[in-house]
Amino acid sequence: MPNPSDKDLYFVAVKLFLRDKRKLLITHDIFGAWDLPGGRLQVKEFSKPLTAVIKRKISEELGDQVRYQVGKPLVFFRVERLEQSLNKPVRIFAIGYQATYNGGSVQMDKYHDQMQWVDIDTFQPQKYFSGGWLSGVQEYLAMER
Repeated sequence: MPNPSDKDLYFVAVKLFLRDKRKLLITHDIFGAWDLPGGRLQVKEFSKPLTAVIKRKISEELGDQVRYQVGKPLVFFRVERLEQSLNKPVRIFAIGYQATYNGGSVQMDKYHDQMQWVDIDTFQPQKYFSGGWLSGVQEYLAMER
């Protein structure tokens, strides 16, 4: 019989593959890692639709002026990263949604210091991402190229 302590614990995150035609938006956080827009669910969001979590995260990270349309989830990936506030590694199960950029200015939050629109046909994700983030971005690019 399986031991209950063998079960793993994960944070859950919603991420956007935000596209402007053949360009994909990637962001860089102040902790030194490249990322996709979006993030983890908060305790109070357990019963909320994931689209509401996406709306909150995108508003926080990219500002209230950006307009976009969220599509279907396309990529599911697992990530392990150092949680700065806990000073220990955490595991994240991320759901990557297709999304279309519809205009508006992007205003990065205090936790992000760079962003780039990269060409999905020539983008080399291994120069930006590693681990589970890299696997997820590669899987997405393989579907879109």
